[in-house]
Amino acid sequence: MPFETRIRQRNASLAKQLSEASESIALNLGEGRLRHAGDKRRHFEMAAGSASEVTVALRIAVAKRYLTATELTELEALLDRVRAMLFRLTR
Repeated sequence: MPFETRIRQRNASLAKQLSEASESIALNLGEGRLRHAGDKRRHFEMAAGSASEVTVALRIAVAKRYLTATELTELEALLDRVRAMLFRLTR
């Protein structure tokens, strides 16, 4: 069963927050790429904040035993790549 479904079954509000934060990453990247200088950077910084929010939500899911530590490790590896990309875009 996908991890999102397992979280939603146990904690709908955490699943909603996780979903909104992950969507916010993509939406801010999409919007920011067509903006100019400072506004572009602001959208990329908001995407980075959302990536951090996803990480915290996943860590909460592990603490509440909705996910395993192994699953978290795999997901955090992907989020590390996203955060690295966003760091480069904001510098």
